[in-house]
Formats: sequence, structure tokens, C-alpha cells
Amino acid sequence: MSNNTPKTLDNDLLKQVFVHNLNRIYFGKCYLDKHLEHLKGLASFTALQQAIQEFWDDIKKQIQRMNKVYTLINEIPSDKNCNPIKSIVKDEFCLDEGQTIPVLLDMDIMMYLQLLEHINITSCHMLIMVAKQLNYTEAQQLLTECKDESIDNDELFTLISKEYIVAN
Repeated sequence: MSNNTPKTLDNDLLKQVFVHNLNRIYFGKCYLDKHLEHLKGLASFTALQQAIQEFWDDIKKQIQRMNKVYTLINEIPSDKNCNPIKSIVKDEFCLDEGQTIPVLLDMDIMMYLQLLEHINITSCHMLIMVAKQLNYTEAQQLLTECKDESIDNDELFTLISKEYIVAN
């Protein structure tokens, strides 16, 4: 630990950490919400299209939950420092480049969405820990629900990958 790192974060600094990271995943989800229709249209496998729709429905619920979290902690979303997450979301594994074999594009879509879910799982886990320290009990529960949905979506895309591989 460097001499510049405090041994214990005070509540003001913890709240800054919380809001900073909440903003990052919130604006990543908002960007996805606006672009999942296109991604769903790229998928060639019906089960994948259905899974993307389920994922999209969950994104909308997660955005609503995060809006409640902002209200609970008296903050307004700010995309001031959200470039790393937005860059990952916008990159889309270069999915618009097209593939000659549909399975390649479908597998890229699944890997991309699972990568995003892993980022969300990790972010929510950290936010839950900070929320607990700050006694944001209701925010902690809302973020736990977001994390659980992301875990379920990750498992869904894994199952679809297995189905696709076995089916072809």
C-alpha cells in the first residue's frame, strides 16, 4: 500500500467511489439499451435472438433500479468519467464487419454480451460492498438484483453457446 492511499476510506470518499462506479455501469447500460435492437438483428440463431431480448428486458429493469439508487442517495447520473465502459460497449467486438459463416458472428455476439455481463457482475459486487459500508441497504438490494440478473444472463448465453455447438 502506498503512503498516499488511506488505510480506511471515509464516508465522503466511499460515496465518491460509489457514484463514480455507478455512473460507469449506468451509462454503459443506457448505451446498450439504445443499440440492442441492432445487435439482435445481427443474430442468426433464434435462441440467441430470444436471449438478447431477455437480456435487453433485464437491461431496462437494471436502468430503472439504478435510477432508484440515484434517488435514494440524492445524486444525479453523470457520464463525466464513463469513457472506459462506454468504449467497451461501443466496440461491439467489431460485429458490423460481417462474417461469411453465421456461427462466427453469433459466437462473437455471445462472447461480447458475456464480457459485458462479467463487467457488470464485478462492478455490482464492488458497489454492493461499498453500499453496505455506507448503510445504503435499499441500494444494496437493488444492486444485488442487478448482479443476479447478470449472472443469470451469463449462464443463459453459456447454455446457448453449448446448444449452438452441439446443434451444428
